[in-house]
Amino acid sequence: MTEIITGDGLRLRRAGEDDADFFIELLSHDDVEPYLAVVRAHTREEIVAEIEESLAEPKEVGRFVIEVEDGDRWQRAGIMGYDIANRRSRIAHLGGLAVHPDFRGRHLSDEAARVLQCYLLVDLDYHRLQLEVYGFNERAIKHAERAGFVREGVKRKAYWRHGEWVDGVMFGLIREDLQ
Repeated sequence: MTEIITGDGLRLRRAGEDDADFFIELLSHDDVEPYLAVVRAHTREEIVAEIEESLAEPKEVGRFVIEVEDGDRWQRAGIMGYDIANRRSRIAHLGGLAVHPDFRGRHLSDEAARVLQCYLLVDLDYHRLQLEVYGFNERAIKHAERAGFVREGVKRKAYWRHGEWVDGVMFGLIREDLQ
C-alpha cells in the first residue's frame, strides 16, 4: 500500500514506479525546468532509482506526488521530495517541488509544504528542514516564505545557471516555527 498523507484539498502520495513518466514530463516542462537544480535526476532510470529508494527507506528519502481531487478520482498536480541531510542532527533537505502549470494559482504548493512539514517534523521526528532555491526564482522564494520557512542566508554567485553565476537562497524551518 502506498503511503498517503492528506491535506486541505490535496493529498501527498508516496510515488511509485508508475509515476516516473509524470516526473519526467513535469521536470522537463518549459515552464518548470529552468527553475530546478541541474544536479537532479534526469533520466527515467535515475528517477525510478530515487522512487525505489523512497519506498525502501521512507524515513530518509521521500518522493511524493501531489494530487488533487477531480470528481471521484485523484489527479496528479505536482511533485515534491526530501532527503536526509544529517542523520545525527535529524535534518532533512527538501527539494524538487514542482507544480504543473495547469494547477498554478491555487497555492497547492503552500498546502503541500505544510503537510510535508508536519509529516517530517512530527511523524518522522526530524528536528530541522532546509531548502535552497536559485536567487532568480522569485516564485520559489515567495512560496518558501508563505510556507513558514525562515530565510537564513545567501550563497553569493554559487551556481552556474543559464550562462551566468547565480545566488542560492537558503531557508530553514524547525518544529518551533510551525503554526
